[in-house]
Amino acid sequence: MRTFVVFAMVTIMSTFVAESAAAQTLVAPQAITDPRQISSKPNAEVEPRSLTVEKLYMTRQIGRPTWSPDGRQIAFVSNMSGRNNLWLVSPDGGFPVQLTVSDQRQSSPTWSPDGKWIAYQSDYDGDELWDIFLVSPKTGKVLNLTQTREIAEMDPTWSPDGRYLAYEVKPKTSAAYEIDVYDTIMRELKHITTGTPQDKRNVNPIWSKDGKYIVYTQEQAKGTDSNIFVAEIAAGTSTLLTPHDGEQLYFADHISPDGKRVLLTSNAENGHENVALLDVATKRITWLTKGEWEIRGGEFSPDGGRITFTANVDGNEDIYLHDIATGKSNALAIPKGVNSPAGGHSAFSPDSQRLLYSHNGPTAPGDLWIYHLDTGKSQQVTQSLVGGVRSEDMVSPYLVHYPSRDGKFTISAFLYVPFNMARNGQNAAVVYIHGGPASQSMNSFNRFIQYAVNQGYMVLAPNYRGSTGYGKEFQEANLFDMGGGDLQDVLAGVDFIKQTGHLDPKKIAVVGGSYGGYLSMMAVTKAPDLWAAGVPIVPFVNWFTEIEHEDPVLQQSDRATMGDPVKNKALYEERSPINFIDQIKAPLLLLAGGNDPRCPKEETLQVVDAIKKRDGTAEYKIYDNEGHGFARVENQIDAYKRVGDFLLAHVVPADCACSLTE
Repeated sequence: MRTFVVFAMVTIMSTFVAESAAAQTLVAPQAITDPRQISSKPNAEVEPRSLTVEKLYMTRQIGRPTWSPDGRQIAFVSNMSGRNNLWLVSPDGGFPVQLTVSDQRQSSPTWSPDGKWIAYQSDYDGDELWDIFLVSPKTGKVLNLTQTREIAEMDPTWSPDGRYLAYEVKPKTSAAYEIDVYDTIMRELKHITTGTPQDKRNVNPIWSKDGKYIVYTQEQAKGTDSNIFVAEIAAGTSTLLTPHDGEQLYFADHISPDGKRVLLTSNAENGHENVALLDVATKRITWLTKGEWEIRGGEFSPDGGRITFTANVDGNEDIYLHDIATGKSNALAIPKGVNSPAGGHSAFSPDSQRLLYSHNGPTAPGDLWIYHLDTGKSQQVTQSLVGGVRSEDMVSPYLVHYPSRDGKFTISAFLYVPFNMARNGQNAAVVYIHGGPASQSMNSFNRFIQYAVNQGYMVLAPNYRGSTGYGKEFQEANLFDMGGGDLQDVLAGVDFIKQTGHLDPKKIAVVGGSYGGYLSMMAVTKAPDLWAAGVPIVPFVNWFTEIEHEDPVLQQSDRATMGDPVKNKALYEERSPINFIDQIKAPLLLLAGGNDPRCPKEETLQVVDAIKKRDGTAEYKIYDNEGHGFARVENQIDAYKRVGDFLLAHVVPADCACSLTE
């Protein structure tokens, strides 16, 4: 348990140890704990309200890339065409070439070892019933391998000889994930796992270099326990590699080139995610890190000499290279923000000399970069910013810490303060609640937040209990208490920003998506006097109807984290905001996807109907060709323009052109 520290600036340090190496220190960024120390920065050059929704959402989004086997090309996902399609680019940069032209979204590309095909997954209008496709990088020819409209196939990965594809499989009516292997020559399918219980899912198949076995992770629906298995392809049998007592998390990340060790991420050592090596023969685990943040494994280099891992320290993520021979780990000298190795199932180039990584920061959208291991220099590959959107016009947030209302935790949050905001008690704010809840607001690029800040809103993005990144105890603190302590952590953030002296307490709005949409609805029903407006995006509002209609995977998860709806009926009722609609005082705008399998559109329509019966204000929009969130650029622009206009109408920001005064 972490305690709140009352002095103004906090530096938190954690150590990680590598084999035969001296302890190294992870230093967290300084966090402000005194709200009166929050100040606005002067900027005479920034033009208020110059960053429009149209401009910000035309900045490009870059998805997972994959190296070509010869290291001469990179395939990646981008929405440059308005859809998430596949593109090709040289590692040296230059304008990319569009490979797939589709109205549907693609993801998870992986290049075949012989270079002839790229496998990827694509669904239909956001329904998450994915098929596996192949596309020729030379001709653009596309083949649908699976063609199963009622079954989802995901995360394809090639065998080393390029003949087989392993992937995850989930029927629409099932909660269990299985792993299949498809023979691309004989067009035959083999089930690697079968009969998995409905409260478990097998994910992330990883091939051994000799192609004889696959390592995979089996996750429990509750999200508090997982195991690593090894499956022999010929025999079709699986062996448990991580036997343990109690609930612990083990995730397989990669297999060493010699097939003897598995790189894994686990919280078994100290309740925080750390990186270790697992000996396949003996099942012995050797810890490479013992930090108290979120440290996750990456992969082995093709020559087996190095390992990548990342360290997420209070919302800032760095990439580390671990030298197996010396046992030393060093952070890459790359810009601060959120950095992670990228490249499908290997971020290393085939010659082990370059490392492909994704970088973004609060004022820089995600782009692909290459780190040259011999020189330590980085080279930018993609360019996501567009004309008229400058990094210097955007705001970097403060990292702030404040105490939870029950005194159990210190809550971490990012606080964005517009340029030239006067401390005069007249300004407006937005509380932006992330989804999940097992997720985290990080020091990364957020188009809507930058838009809101440029409009003159202070924005708080809290990491309430249940968020990832702060250890097992914190992440599990909202189990069987959804909408309880986590909501109070959000409200404590409102207490904090009110004390900065900048805000009119009657000008605070709440915005959130998915579970953040649920917490937004809980906020406007349980603390109705706090809010001038609410914007729940793809929310759920009724635990009973949600668990009845959502995807079976989430049904299992909700039962595991909220209990049985019959036995725990009182909790379900008390934590369903639909039962407290009569308490709402703020006008609402709700947005939903017509094909959303996670938070079905009926959840939104329940709210609209109930509020309109009471003559309240509830604007809404259902995007019929979208799922859980909006993938099409024109829908993103339309949705967030609606949000912006709604906020400006109901929560009017002060004049941002005022002079900066204290």
